[in-house]
Amino acid sequence: MASPHRRPGLPRVRPISYRQARDFLATHHQHLTAPQGHTFSLGLTNHAADLLGVAVVGRPLARHLDDGLTAEITRLATDGSRNACSVLLAAAWRVARHMGYQRMITYTRADEPGTSLRAAGWTAVADLPATPCWDRPSRPRTSRGADNIARTRWQVATPDWTREPRRRRRPRRRGEAG
Repeated sequence: MASPHRRPGLPRVRPISYRQARDFLATHHQHLTAPQGHTFSLGLTNHAADLLGVAVVGRPLARHLDDGLTAEITRLATDGSRNACSVLLAAAWRVARHMGYQRMITYTRADEPGTSLRAAGWTAVADLPATPCWDRPSRPRTSRGADNIARTRWQVATPDWTREPRRRRRPRRRGEAG
């Protein structure tokens, strides 16, 4: 029985497996491969249960942003359906908030306008310069397609999110000045 609150034929957001998200990204993402893993993935489906888009959410890749209260949309791809990006962005943030996250971030290339992010209530918080590559003599890495590209970091946060991560205070030892 159909829900009385949904009009028939409208796209629907639903949880999907990492494998389903990875397969969709392989054919629809413009310039990056699927991420290594995820915390959760969402799919936008039409009335025939065909995937129109996916959002993959995980921990922040930048260690200094991984405070336990921040999630990152690591990949977002659609087949070009109208408003699919904005719907997936808003749904990912709703799910993350219910899981206890207080902030969500994502990145766009500097040449992308970020229209869907603005429509979903996100704000641009940092313009990041292009990095030459991740490869170093001490730790060789292969290029993943994002080298030498300036990026913009976007975020959405709850009103009670603070910029300083919550650090547990170490208990004082006997004789320490305080």
